[in-house]
Amino acid sequence: MAAGYLDILRERHAARLLTGTLVGRLPNGIAPIAIVLFTRAEGGSYSLAGGLAAAYGLATAVGQPLLGRAVDLYGQPRVQFPAAVVSALGMVLLALAGLDPLPLAYAAVIVAGVATPPLEGGLRALWPSVLGSREERVHRAYALDAVAQEVMFTAGPLLVTLLVSLWSPAVALLVVNAAGVLGALSVILCEPSRTWRSAPREAHWLGALRSPGLLALLGSLFFVGIALGSITVAGVAYADDQGRESVYGWLMAALGLGALIGGAVYGARQWAGAPERRLRGLVALLALCYLPLALTPGVVAMTALAALAGVFLAPSIACSFIVVDRHAPRGTVTEAFSWLVTTIGVGAAAGTAVAGPAVELGGTAWSFAVAGAGGVAALVVLLATGKVLAVPARERVVAAGSENDRNGAVEPGFSSRRKA
Repeated sequence: MAAGYLDILRERHAARLLTGTLVGRLPNGIAPIAIVLFTRAEGGSYSLAGGLAAAYGLATAVGQPLLGRAVDLYGQPRVQFPAAVVSALGMVLLALAGLDPLPLAYAAVIVAGVATPPLEGGLRALWPSVLGSREERVHRAYALDAVAQEVMFTAGPLLVTLLVSLWSPAVALLVVNAAGVLGALSVILCEPSRTWRSAPREAHWLGALRSPGLLALLGSLFFVGIALGSITVAGVAYADDQGRESVYGWLMAALGLGALIGGAVYGARQWAGAPERRLRGLVALLALCYLPLALTPGVVAMTALAALAGVFLAPSIACSFIVVDRHAPRGTVTEAFSWLVTTIGVGAAAGTAVAGPAVELGGTAWSFAVAGAGGVAALVVLLATGKVLAVPARERVVAAGSENDRNGAVEPGFSSRRKA
């Protein structure tokens, strides 16, 4: 299992880019947790915590595709590092000013969200230039990417919990965002990031969103995001029910550990068949594992259920990366991957916003039920759009080209091939 991943990491620049991206994304990865804990420590309600986390998520959703398109047009260094600095300053403002005045707190999280650098999409754009043209190595790198993210999501909650217990939620925000700036700096100083250029693109105001297959995928991932966002708030409520703040960190870490294990197993082998069909099976299993969380049993059993709920998350995300690559229009690679981040972020923001009132209206079980409903809805979208997803962009452009040839013209179309 480890041999294939080691082969990727031994490639020049691969380990540094992966590590720098993970560290650079740490503020974004733990922001919902950190914002909820900070708000509660400042005396804010669950609804306010959910509202601030939702504002951050929605702001990130707006910023990611815009910054991703800027990266495709102008390169990574000109966009990634300045954005990381501005985003960190937004979180510093929240940590220092607190919740009073409230409009300033919302402004701080919005600035931090909008300016979040598209490091995740940027890394996936770099893999083909770092690893060469062998498709199976790039796909394995996508799986490694998803597994490494789960390491971050496993360690992140524990890191935040540790920083909060040693100092305060405000210090946790400052430390994590300082690390994020350093991670972004490490990436943009690396040669592949400095020299990468996107493939030529067809001018179109919709950019990557002109791909029907990509839109179908994003529709499903929105509901996966709802499930993830609701678990963030539900986990805090469950920990409060148990009277132990540390339970929250363990639940989130278990969720990440399950995803890490699932992603590692998924990426260790080559898969036959269309990834779109495989994605439907993975999302079905993901939904099935989210449903038992609403039972809210004792801490040991709940931790086990959280780990189980995470097992099919990383495989689903890794498979989604392949589907994005197959359906993204030519020259929009960073933007397309950034839309994936955006969609999950919007879903997570909606999940946190819904889960907060759900706790107050129906208790912790209701907020975990939101996660199960999100998983089921994600599967329904994939089933309903199966015909659209069945035709990748490269096949669609061949069909369009044949028709245009018959009409005496050839128009530019989609391509999943990337140039460094």
